[in-house]
Amino acid sequence: MKFTSRHTGLALAVASLAALTAACNKPADNAEAKKETATAEAGKDGATAIAGLATEKEQVSYMIGMDMARSLEPVKGEIDLDTLHKALKTSLEGGKPLLDEKQAAQIRESFGQKVRAQQIAKLEADAKNNAEAGAKFLAENANKPGVTTTASGLQYQVLTEGKGPKPQASDVVSAHYKGTLLDGKTFDSSYDRGEPATFVLAQMVPGWQEGLTLMPVGSKFRFWIPSKLAYGEQGAGPIGPNQTLVFEVELLDIVKPGQAKR
Repeated sequence: MKFTSRHTGLALAVASLAALTAACNKPADNAEAKKETATAEAGKDGATAIAGLATEKEQVSYMIGMDMARSLEPVKGEIDLDTLHKALKTSLEGGKPLLDEKQAAQIRESFGQKVRAQQIAKLEADAKNNAEAGAKFLAENANKPGVTTTASGLQYQVLTEGKGPKPQASDVVSAHYKGTLLDGKTFDSSYDRGEPATFVLAQMVPGWQEGLTLMPVGSKFRFWIPSKLAYGEQGAGPIGPNQTLVFEVELLDIVKPGQAKR
């Protein structure tokens, strides 16, 4: 469980109070007394020891700055930090801003349109590049030993042939898997979570539905799923538009009704 800064400050205050109470209730040698006094002084404003950030106020300020930086990351090339600092300082100190509310609203709207246009242009460029890279990869991959291409364009390779039954599209299955992009970057992995996934096969992307129905239970296959059988032009989370996906899948079991976890 992760504690918030409020909880951390409270815990430190309680710890300091407990240390002081213990010091009053029992005798202590000089060395121990000095150590407890130093600990109480260090934590009296709720701050833990962090190099370069001595007080709680400094630590909170730095944390807020980090949060702001993360939120501004997509438009960092559009920001002048000195001007941003000037606006923060003026606003927080109650000074007169250089923009009135009408001007700020106009700039906000204009800049929002600019950012949206840039995002759309990037998505379109990414979609085009990913589609071309995927088509080239699949064309070359189809000629490699052990790779089979189905009528839909799904490609697969049998790594381990199981002996169990093959699932139907309507079945619930239990599987371990690792999903990567063509550059090898992992975007999802049940292995990393430490437990297999259980799901209704019919609710998965078409490439998974087709691929897993080819697998006897106990098998391990590698799949190359074209974007049209995955998340298409929209993408999903870390998966960009028109990206070809690579999965290694171990089909562990066909789950009986009522046993599915998710």
